[in-house]
Amino acid sequence: EGGILKNSDGKRFMFEYIPDAFAAETSDSEEEASRWLKGDPEARRPPELLTRDVVAKAIRSERIAGRGSPHGGAFLDIASQRDAEYIKKKLPSMYHQFMKLGNLDITSTPMEVGPTCHYVMGGVRVEPETAMTTVKGLFAAGEVAGGLHGANRLGGNSLTDLLVFGARAGFHSAKYSKEIAEALNPSEDLLKKMERFSLEPFDPERTENPYSVMADLQETMEINAGIVRTKDEMEKGLELLQDLKNRGEKVRVEGNRQYNPAWHYALDLKNLLCVAEAITLAALNREESRGGHTREDFPESSESFQNVNSF
Repeated sequence: EGGILKNSDGKRFMFEYIPDAFAAETSDSEEEASRWLKGDPEARRPPELLTRDVVAKAIRSERIAGRGSPHGGAFLDIASQRDAEYIKKKLPSMYHQFMKLGNLDITSTPMEVGPTCHYVMGGVRVEPETAMTTVKGLFAAGEVAGGLHGANRLGGNSLTDLLVFGARAGFHSAKYSKEIAEALNPSEDLLKKMERFSLEPFDPERTENPYSVMADLQETMEINAGIVRTKDEMEKGLELLQDLKNRGEKVRVEGNRQYNPAWHYALDLKNLLCVAEAITLAALNREESRGGHTREDFPESSESFQNVNSF
C-alpha cells in the first residue's frame, strides 16, 4: 500500500539492496518509485516489493551496520506516502492493532518492523497426485507439505497451493478410506506409550520451565540458523540444540489438563526441537546460497545442488 523502509538515519535504504536478477524490473530512484505508486505504467515496482528474503536480508544488514531501529529492525513509513483516511480504509486491522497494542498512530508515525519466521518451505514428503505421505493412509497438504515452492515461495502462492493440493488430499483420503476393507485397530501398546508421553510433563520431579526452553530455542535458531548462516554458527547451534533437547526432557507444567497452554508448549517442544535440528543440519550440508537459504561462507549458488532437495 505504498509503505517505504527507512533506517535510523531516516534514509530509504532498499535502493541499495536490489539484486542484479531484479534490477530490470525494480525502481532505482525515489522519483520513479513515487510514479509507480501513482499508477504510472512506465514506472517500475519499488524495491520494498522485492521478495521477502531480499528485504529481510537488507533489514539485517542495516541493523549490523548500526542503522537499525531501537529493537533491531527498521522503520516502515506509510504516513508519508498515503493520507490518513486511505490508511484507515486499506489497513484497518494494522491501524487498530498498533493503536491498541503500542499506542502508535501509523497514519502519522512510522512503525518498527523486522523479519521473522513467516512460512516453512520444507515439510513432509508427499506423492504429488494424491498428497499421500510415505506413511500409508496419512495425507498432507499446504504448508506442512514440502517441495512445491522450491527455494523461495512467492507471495500469494500458499493459498493456491492449499486450494489445489488440499482438494487432492481430501479427495484421495476419502477414496482411500472407502477402499479399506475393515476398520484398522490401533496398537494398544502405542496408545499407552503416547498417553505416558502426554502426561510426563506433570511429573513433580521435573525442573525445567517449558516457556524458558521455548524462548531459548527461538533465540538459538534466530542467531545460529537465521536469515544469513555460516558453518561455525550452525555447528554451535547444533551443540546448543543438544542441550535444549536434554532440557526438553525435563520440562514440567503445573495445574490441570483443562486450558493449560504450558502443557501444550511442553508437548510441542519435542517436535520443535526435532524440526530445528533438521533445518540446521540441512542448511549446514547445503554449501551454497539459493532462494531463502543464504550462506555467508558460500554466497553463490552451486550447480551440484541445482536439482537437489535437502532431507
